[in-house]
Amino acid sequence: MTQTAQLSPSSVFVVSGGAKGITAECTIKLAQQQPCKFILLGRSELLETEPDFAQDSDESALKKCIMENLLSQGEKPTPMSVQKIYNKITSSREIKNTLAAIQKTGAKVEYISVDVTDPQALQEKLANAVQHLGPITGIIHGAGNLADKLIEKKTEQDFEKVYTAKVQGLENLLTCVNPSELQHLVLFSSVTGFYGNIGQSDYAIANEILNKSGHIFKQQYPSCHVVAINWGAWDSGMVSPELKKAFAERGIEVIPVEAGTQMLVNELHPTYRENTQVVIGSPLVPFARELDSELCTYRMRRRMTVEENPFLLDHVIAGSPVLPATCALSWMIDSCEQLYPGYRFFAAQDFKILKGITFNESLASEYILDVEEISKTNAQQITFNTKISSKNADGKTFYHFSAQIQLLLEIPTIPIYDAVNLEPDNIITLTGKSFYQNGETTLFHGPSFQEIQKVLNITTEKITTQCLWEQISDKQQGQFPVQWVNPYTTDLSMHALWVWTQHFHQEGCLPGQVAKYEQFATTPPNEPFYVSCEVKAKTPSSATADFIIHNREGQVYSRLLGAKAIIWSMKLLRS
Repeated sequence: MTQTAQLSPSSVFVVSGGAKGITAECTIKLAQQQPCKFILLGRSELLETEPDFAQDSDESALKKCIMENLLSQGEKPTPMSVQKIYNKITSSREIKNTLAAIQKTGAKVEYISVDVTDPQALQEKLANAVQHLGPITGIIHGAGNLADKLIEKKTEQDFEKVYTAKVQGLENLLTCVNPSELQHLVLFSSVTGFYGNIGQSDYAIANEILNKSGHIFKQQYPSCHVVAINWGAWDSGMVSPELKKAFAERGIEVIPVEAGTQMLVNELHPTYRENTQVVIGSPLVPFARELDSELCTYRMRRRMTVEENPFLLDHVIAGSPVLPATCALSWMIDSCEQLYPGYRFFAAQDFKILKGITFNESLASEYILDVEEISKTNAQQITFNTKISSKNADGKTFYHFSAQIQLLLEIPTIPIYDAVNLEPDNIITLTGKSFYQNGETTLFHGPSFQEIQKVLNITTEKITTQCLWEQISDKQQGQFPVQWVNPYTTDLSMHALWVWTQHFHQEGCLPGQVAKYEQFATTPPNEPFYVSCEVKAKTPSSATADFIIHNREGQVYSRLLGAKAIIWSMKLLRS
């Protein structure tokens, strides 16, 4: 829905980098919505009049005119000298077009040629503009530079060029205003700062500092509408057809200019004044790097507390928070994926719960994840052995979880579960929250791991549940965020076996091991999904089942095969 930005004709915006490119398009859209006053900043020179040789020549003929003029003056035209003059003239033309488009809306606009990294020149020139336009009430900081290279090839000058335009530029702009009178602060950040991107370490750092600066400014001046917009790639001149094709191959959608500029206007509506940081655009999916033949090992350490992971309060067994096995598995999976961007988790084999992690006096000061590469096939797959361990005060090692993790460059086509049965038999009539924390015979899980909406049908060989997981906040997820694998929906999926053992045997059960876990797609939050649990074996001490997590049509999100649960006394779980 289109919103209207809360501006007035007396609003005065300083827009860095605002005379050309996407920032200019956004400024024009803003002026169309509310003609106010704009001071555009840029390093390019605005030519009052073009050279005689350039007048009445379009861009396609301009370079020829430049070469002819140089020759007429006895100079030898070189590609570099021609391009320099060409850029100066076309840049000035673009600035004039921007100014004309803004003026056409009825807005007042000035252009100042200045480098935002030069604080003295910036203050002097802005002070002159303020004298006849009025005090600055808003800043749109869109200035920026690129110097894309792998980090080992970047120079100190590359870093300074990228960093200072974003970070020093913002600091200098803020020194030119009274921050307590600022009504709008809009920072043009990038998805690179949010997701990271190969070759853009400096750009990612600079943009993430913009993001954090926005949050800090909002805390200090809560009446100001602050937003750091993490833009994705725009469908503009900077994105060539070749680059657009490359983006498409990576599943990255470009932002249409009309849609993106309207999104800026939307973000300035008072409804969104508490949204200090937003991401507009597709996640940056990195290219998979070429694999070398060397097999490596890695060690990662993690300190964990209940305070850092509030979801643990919804997974309390025998009076103490316990780390869900699915969260341990997601730690292993996410760590492997981070080692090889572009590759994605597909399968975990022989996942074992060796000794659970309980948040009581037995909690270790740190937990160690060891990752060992056991095979690599370039552009195909990587397989790891992973194990989580800790040491007690006496130095004794305890092993908690282990699994073999497989990453693939391409996930196989989503299979169809052809034994889907969603017909209700009305044998178990409990619904929703009634399955949880509702007496000794119900599941102990709190809201972060709920809920089974209903049991569709149940037999001695199978149970089918309809589930819905309401997404919990990033703060609640703590050190175990939902990524490709969702540990919370995976845990919820296995509740079906508990319901089955309780119904037929009046027993509870907890996960013990999983022979194979495969992931084909993410399980969607905030909408129903289905679990078909096929019981394979039942003994006095255990139950073994296959869990297929799928949609209504049988498309499989993930499946746990040969999952063995340990039978537990219901009273023991809650004592």
